[in-house]
Amino acid sequence: MSAKIQRIAEVDRLIHEPARLMIVAVLDSVEEADFQYLHLTTGLTKGNLSVHLSRLEEAGYVAISKTFRGKYPLTVCRLTDTGAQKLADYRKLLKVAL
Repeated sequence: MSAKIQRIAEVDRLIHEPARLMIVAVLDSVEEADFQYLHLTTGLTKGNLSVHLSRLEEAGYVAISKTFRGKYPLTVCRLTDTGAQKLADYRKLLKVAL
């Protein structure tokens, strides 16, 4: 195997998971997004989206704020600087390896 292909083993597995990759890609293209927008954009179920957002938040890739809009809960997510850097590193690694 070539050294370039072997670099794929260095990929950030937290971002590499398809659902989380969709989430960080969407958040990278906007300043922030509410839960409903992410739900509709990614096509993930609410439960699945919630689990993946929690994993990304625990890793420091996504910041989540929970407030209310009137009487309704509002969850707003944004990509952190760390998350943006990890996504940029992920893209760079794939470009080099492939």
